Amino acid sequence: MCFFSPGALKIRNNPVFFVTINKDKTSLRVNNSVMSSNSSLLAAVQLCYANVNGSCVKIPYSPGSQVILYIVFGFGAVLAVFGNLLVMISILHFKQLHSPTNFLIASLACADFLVGVTVMPFSMVRTVESCWYFGRSFCTFHTCCDVAFCYSSLFHLCFISIDRYIAVTDPLVYPTKFTISVSGICISMSWILPVVYSGAVFYTGVYDDGLEELSDALHCIGGCQTIVNQNWVLIDFLSFFIPTLVMIILYGNIFLVARRQAKKIENTGSKTESSSESYKARVARRERKAAKTLGVTVVAFMVSWLPYSIDSLIDAFMGFITPPYIYEICCWCAYYNSAMNPLIYALFYPRFRKAIKVIVTGQVLKNSSATMNLFSEHV
Repeated sequence: MCFFSPGALKIRNNPVFFVTINKDKTSLRVNNSVMSSNSSLLAAVQLCYANVNGSCVKIPYSPGSQVILYIVFGFGAVLAVFGNLLVMISILHFKQLHSPTNFLIASLACADFLVGVTVMPFSMVRTVESCWYFGRSFCTFHTCCDVAFCYSSLFHLCFISIDRYIAVTDPLVYPTKFTISVSGICISMSWILPVVYSGAVFYTGVYDDGLEELSDALHCIGGCQTIVNQNWVLIDFLSFFIPTLVMIILYGNIFLVARRQAKKIENTGSKTESSSESYKARVARRERKAAKTLGVTVVAFMVSWLPYSIDSLIDAFMGFITPPYIYEICCWCAYYNSAMNPLIYALFYPRFRKAIKVIVTGQVLKNSSATMNLFSEHV
């Protein structure tokens, strides 16, 4: 989700430079200034599209660096695709994983899966080659997907936080409050709102209101720049910050409630408990464990996306003071979040580890696999 705003002419992900090829000389436009040079300069300049008028200037990495970057970024894309695909198959196939919370997790995995399919591979080429070879129309679609799936992940995590808060604070009443239908409503909102928002912003052109001349001046063939005015950058930041703040507050309360419950269970541990009290204690313990695991997912999301969000806001109002390579690191840290979530599930959820093992080994093809017992312990 790479936004740009006025105040400076330095464009991220692709250079601001483009070359106008004339008969007698070459004009190299840099940061909206024009430097005239003789034809010998053209030989030293690499273009995204050689001999094409108005082509962006290519700033390539060394071959060794390109190979390393392709491996690092490609690994993230493959992990995001296949890791999240395994999570989705696990939840949808195994009946023991059919729960309102897990359906939200499956939908979250779908958003991360789509990041790995529609965003990361093309961003990888753009970052390493410093050129966009996929056309202007797909550039708009790519940016729209980037923003939509990011917000979809954020909304999913916010609803999961609400789900976990209810489950921990009132575990016995929770099944009647957060039902499958409620989960379906949350999933629908997590997809519809981001898609409508990103489509309305990028396909109506409102994002660069007042910056049309600047946008035209910086347009070059082989670039995928999206110049967004300061108002939309601020809206974008608030749209990230407010749900994140809600999640922090909810998980803070979850932590406090979990501590109180743990102390209460410890104090009554030596006393004879009734069966109902014992059941309530076991349910509370299970919900706290699930909340802790999903809390790790939320923290991972914030750690991944916060540097990019803060950098975008600072650059929007301070003239792009961040070096381009730092900005690229922030972008890819955010992208890599889509690859981290499957690893978190595999590390902290024994049932997911068992489900993934069944899928990978081919046992999922058996007729009885859907009803297989994935729980190592019962409550």
